[in-house]
Amino acid sequence: MYPLISIIIPTYNREDIIGQTLESIKNQTYINWECLIVDDGSLDETKRLIESFAKADSRFKYLERPKDKLKGPNSCRNFGYSYSKGELVHFFDSDDLYKRETLMSIVSVFKNDIDVIVCKSELIDFNSGEVLKENNIESETLIQDFFVEKINFYVCGPFWNKDFLKNQKELFDEAIGNGDDWDFNLRMLYKKPRLKFLNEALLQVRIHPNSFSREKRKFNKKELQSEFKVIERHYQIIKTNKEINKDTIQKYIVKRFNSYFMEALLKKNKISWILFLKVLKKEFEFNQYKQLIRTIFGFISYNLFKKGYSYLHIK
Repeated sequence: MYPLISIIIPTYNREDIIGQTLESIKNQTYINWECLIVDDGSLDETKRLIESFAKADSRFKYLERPKDKLKGPNSCRNFGYSYSKGELVHFFDSDDLYKRETLMSIVSVFKNDIDVIVCKSELIDFNSGEVLKENNIESETLIQDFFVEKINFYVCGPFWNKDFLKNQKELFDEAIGNGDDWDFNLRMLYKKPRLKFLNEALLQVRIHPNSFSREKRKFNKKELQSEFKVIERHYQIIKTNKEINKDTIQKYIVKRFNSYFMEALLKKNKISWILFLKVLKKEFEFNQYKQLIRTIFGFISYNLFKKGYSYLHIK
């Protein structure tokens, strides 16, 4: 069995990075693949670079996001998917890498009764190449542990059976930015796909200052709002699920919001006031009154005397 694998990559101004990503695809030992690269309106030489790959190897295809579609990686992924012909679909990013045997390893375990194959990824430092960690992908309480990030698939971990994706009303939500892969993977998990896990790191996710996920830590208000919106949306979905420990979920939400607030406070970013109110709202909503008092006291004390920061920590 030699299924066609459709690799879908959104890209924007990646002339200095995407060449290495495409080389890692070109060098695969498994040859039955197509790679659809969707340009989100790059202003650099990204188009020229991709077209040079496509000219040398027809399996690479350069596409441009239509002007009437929303800007962003999710719109590009959905557009690329509409052109895909493969039996397996893999959403990849323009700064990540395949190992040489990645696709062969996936195909070797693929069967028609599998909806998605999930493999591990290595997070590596872009400059040094040092492996920082591997993600966890398996759990007996899959949805809960995915929500609280004990496990993580990233966008590139799953290889999807196209027959499964065809039955979904929506793939990537084009209205959101950060949190997009978390949102997509959770919505797919709600559909109870038949999963196959490969406990092997077959992908490399490169961490660098221009990674899209880093925008949150730069206190990009739009991207923070996107993540908060997604988290709150999924909380409303799963809070009545009897298999979910609601207390665990609520503690995670407050702790995650609080981590951005504390970092913004230390860096004297003006968004700390907005994040402070966001944390208070969640602590009140979840009846975490003792922590709410600690948060108020710590915030006032730190702003007035540069003391009391420890009161903001959530155990």
